[in-house]
Formats: sequence, structure tokens, C-alpha cells
Amino acid sequence: MWLVLSGSALTTLCAAATAWPVAAQADRAAFLRINALPDLLEPPLWFAQLTGVLVAPAVVAALAFSTGRSRLAIGLLLLIPAKLVVEREVLKELVYQPRPGARWPETILRDVPTLGAAFPSGHAIILFGTVALLRPYLRRRARMTVLSVAVVAALARVYLGAHTPLDVIGGAGAGLAVGGSIDLVLGVLARRRDP
Repeated sequence: MWLVLSGSALTTLCAAATAWPVAAQADRAAFLRINALPDLLEPPLWFAQLTGVLVAPAVVAALAFSTGRSRLAIGLLLLIPAKLVVEREVLKELVYQPRPGARWPETILRDVPTLGAAFPSGHAIILFGTVALLRPYLRRRARMTVLSVAVVAALARVYLGAHTPLDVIGGAGAGLAVGGSIDLVLGVLARRRDP
């Protein structure tokens, strides 16, 4: 339940911050700093961001199913339509924020769209929804690895010019809330406790 509440609160704060001038200026400054990192980072970060594409949970679900984790597989498959509803039917309807390339001429675009709504990042919803769903099944080191991949992939979306930090943080919160909600619906209550 704490993932649902904290993820929802994080997304709400980021959504509200998009309309607050001080936060919007800080978001722009952070975006421009990350977006201006050297071009040599483009190939690895472009590949890293692929872990957040819509098909990624289905791939992980197939692996989960093959290892006998059918409840996890179902949860990962449910993440796909849940992400689409939360992102497109709820959040992008409530908060319209253009993509960075449409707002700031100094944006460096690296094979990403300039049109459309940017808040929240759909990649971040998938990434952090997957983190939330995998969490009960993994040991601490594996959880940290999955979380690290999600953070790098989400930051890659900023570097590539697709989203601002507020977009990806808001998407991360939404992903945690969606993943936590799916866990609650499926009855995943037992959490592994290990050092």
C-alpha cells in the first residue's frame, strides 16, 4: 500500500510543480544540463531507454512464467494496459506539458519526438511499474540492480530530449503506484526479508 500512496503523492507533486514557475525553471535548468551531456553517451543511453518500451513487461512476464512465477507474469502483463490508461486517459488529460523540443529551441533532440504531451513519461511508468512488481520476488542486490536500470533508462529519456526531469519523476511515481496497485489486486503480500 505504501507504494501506491507514495507513488501517487510523488506524481501529484510533480504535476503541481509543472505549473509553479520556480519548479518549472529548476526543471528546465536540470533538463538542459542533462540534455547537453556529451554525444558519446547517445548509443548506450539510447539502448538503455529501450528497457522502458511497452513490450518490456511482456518479455519479463515470459521469463517469469517460464520460472513458475505465474502471478508475477500476470501482474507484468496487466501493467501494459494499466500504463496506457493511467498515462493517456488520466494524467495526460489532467496535465498538458509539451515536449522539451517544442518548448525550448536549445533542446538537443536525439531521435525522439518533438510533438505531443510529455507529462508523464510513459517509459518511466513502465520502468518503475516493473520495479514495483519485481520487488517482492527479488533479493536486495537484484532489487538494487533493477532499480539502477530503471533510473538510468529514465534519465536517458531526459538526455535524449524526450522529457524533463519532472516528466520522468512523475512517471516514476505513477509507475510505482500502478505496480503497487496491481500487487494489491493480485494479493502479493508476502515480502521477502533478507539482508
